[in-house]
Amino acid sequence: MRRELAWSIVAAQVVLLAALALMPHGSLWPLHPAIVAVALLLGAAGIVLATLAAIRLGDALTPSPIPKQHTPLATTGVYGLMRNPIYTGIILVGAGMTLFGASTWHIGALVALLVLLAVKARWEERMLAATHPDYPAYARRVGRFLPRIGRLRGR
Repeated sequence: MRRELAWSIVAAQVVLLAALALMPHGSLWPLHPAIVAVALLLGAAGIVLATLAAIRLGDALTPSPIPKQHTPLATTGVYGLMRNPIYTGIILVGAGMTLFGASTWHIGALVALLVLLAVKARWEERMLAATHPDYPAYARRVGRFLPRIGRLRGR
């Protein structure tokens, strides 16, 4: 059941990203060149961040929130700045698509993506803490999606 739920979360994530990419453009704000530039920068930054994080994970990389067994905990590179840089990259890409899409539907899909990734991250982090004894100390030092923001509290 746990694996099915994990892959359902991954499928929902893909559906939300596809929706952001395929929904028709709205009219909440005009598409000025500056807005297009910011949207492209957000998307490019997200792709670069997620790529760097994926490279750092190497063999430990999996789309599922269930960590692979017998892989080391990544705490260096972009993982020294944030615990979930791939999710942050996905959020940046989604924000860029939302800015470009300019519709309430885009905003709703982005909010749904944020909630989904927050739930996915918390579940994944519980499993990482159970697998890696040094994870709680790491999570107290490093923010969840942004540097220093979302650090775990506690001893």
